[in-house]
Amino acid sequence: MKAVIVHYTGHVQGVGFRFTAKSIARGFDVVGTIKNLADGRVEQRLQGDADEVDAFLQAVRESALAGHIQEESVQPCAAESGLRGFRILD
Repeated sequence: MKAVIVHYTGHVQGVGFRFTAKSIARGFDVVGTIKNLADGRVEQRLQGDADEVDAFLQAVRESALAGHIQEESVQPCAAESGLRGFRILD
């Protein structure tokens, strides 16, 4: 099991970033959440098999979102029990 917190900076709010990431997540065996932060970044908490997490993150990098991402920061974190699906948080 791999669990990470990912912060994206750039023009990542107001462009459908969270909804696109959720759509991409449907193709992978991952669970997590994604939300906008007050400082203009997007935060994503993600967990699953290490290969699935890495493949999902690569798919985001290669998607239409790539042009909006200025920087991506990936940090390991503790896995959360009971997470289901991939949800957008307000």
